[in-house]
Amino acid sequence: MSASSASNINSSIFILTGFPGLEQYYPWFSVPFSLIYAVVFLGNCLVLHVVHTEPSLHEPMFYFLAMLALTDLFMGLSTVLTVLGTMWGLSQEIGLDACISQTYFVHGLSFMESGVLLAMAFDRFIAICNPLRYTSILNNSRIVYFMVTILTRSSLSILPVIIRLKFFPYCRPHILSHSFCLHQDLLRLACSDIRFNSFYALALVICTLLLDAVLILLSYVFILRTVLAIASQKERFKALETCVSHLWAVLVFYIPIIGLTMVHRFGKHLSPLVHVLMGNIYILFPPMMNPIIYSVKTQQIRSRMKKWFSLKM
Repeated sequence: MSASSASNINSSIFILTGFPGLEQYYPWFSVPFSLIYAVVFLGNCLVLHVVHTEPSLHEPMFYFLAMLALTDLFMGLSTVLTVLGTMWGLSQEIGLDACISQTYFVHGLSFMESGVLLAMAFDRFIAICNPLRYTSILNNSRIVYFMVTILTRSSLSILPVIIRLKFFPYCRPHILSHSFCLHQDLLRLACSDIRFNSFYALALVICTLLLDAVLILLSYVFILRTVLAIASQKERFKALETCVSHLWAVLVFYIPIIGLTMVHRFGKHLSPLVHVLMGNIYILFPPMMNPIIYSVKTQQIRSRMKKWFSLKM
């Protein structure tokens, strides 16, 4: 082992990875990545602004949408410095404490987004299956309760494994697989008993992401059953149309997570470029697409944005 490698292993500095073997193209990659982050920040800020300023959007579905936009905004903020820092060639180094903090926010915000999508599915379930009691069931106090529960679950459930990361010895070369930090990436570099972190993380994924996905699926089974019982085809279409944006948001969130999990679990023989690409899709695709989906597919937001931009013109 060289002196520089030994020094790197003994330090608390980790090296972020962009696209291995394509370093000469980073200046070109930095342009689309910068544009993507611009869409993430501007798009979600615009959704938050429209929901806040438009009185007709002050209802449960749009409160949850605002929480989704806020989650996506923080996901972008938690990764922008390391991702663009790597692409722009500013720095590929990150300290252990900063890496652990970023790990906490990336995974915690993923759990939060899953919880928000579940709450939005419940909102659609009540609106379609029990419309007469919609306002009484989803009153302001219950919405606040849901939001606090989602925030508490996502921020506290992940703490045990995050805290343990601080005390692991990292004796393997400190080269990460992505331009941001992930729990499974740090575990790969640890030279200690990581069984608790591995089993706890698996249980956490099952009890949050997987359980949320199953409950979302069940809610749409009941929604579909209710819609098919409606006599009027026009009314069926109208009811289903209110779910389209949410269904797209669910797919945009869960498909990258499934893809990244499969790559990490079974794709060790794949090119490092595949790991990097899936990682970037995982952190950037949902925050970028959600404001676009809801701006295009939700009539209230679309009309409000058209009105807002026409006034600016």
